[in-house]
Amino acid sequence: MALLLDHQFAPLPESREVATKTFLESVSHIPPFFDCLGSKVFAPVKSDISGNITKIKAIYESDPEKYGTLQDILLAEKVMYGDSWPKAGATLALMWLKRGLRFIQLLLQSLADGERDENNPNLIRVNITKAYEQALKKYHGWIVQKVFKAALFAAPYKSDFLKAISKGQEMPEEECLAQVRQFLVNYTATIDAIYEMFIAMNAELDYSV
Repeated sequence: MALLLDHQFAPLPESREVATKTFLESVSHIPPFFDCLGSKVFAPVKSDISGNITKIKAIYESDPEKYGTLQDILLAEKVMYGDSWPKAGATLALMWLKRGLRFIQLLLQSLADGERDENNPNLIRVNITKAYEQALKKYHGWIVQKVFKAALFAAPYKSDFLKAISKGQEMPEEECLAQVRQFLVNYTATIDAIYEMFIAMNAELDYSV
């Protein structure tokens, strides 16, 4: 489980503001997660997440003091872009990034909760389908949806997936899932805080690609 536990997300302060530097350091280790899903079909999601991280990082590094929190970035860009906001800049990048992060969270949570196809308990199609439908599907046009549907048939066995996120280490399934639950605590709280911020600032957009 080292892939995730080696780079856990920091706990949030009471204000629920997300420190940009800390967030970027943690989220930079997320793209390799998609390699664990085995199929190259997930490569565009990995690339999209990496690209959005790069965009947010560029804004942050242009003025670390000004953009100390993700909230600071949205507030500054709302003024900077005017009528073009929130479909611009790091705000747009974060909008899509949080959806990819939510997909991972829902997939891992579904596995941790023991959700499975009783007829095929070593498949993770049920878990991937749930995560995709809740986190990404409504933002995708029918062509992209077909690509994801194809990805389901290329998804790895659960045993292979858990071994992959454990960096090849052999460990009992329940032990691995216990570590998944540990990782999800701060990870989920961070994603929830970002979603809350977008809703509070009326920055969420529902257009599809």
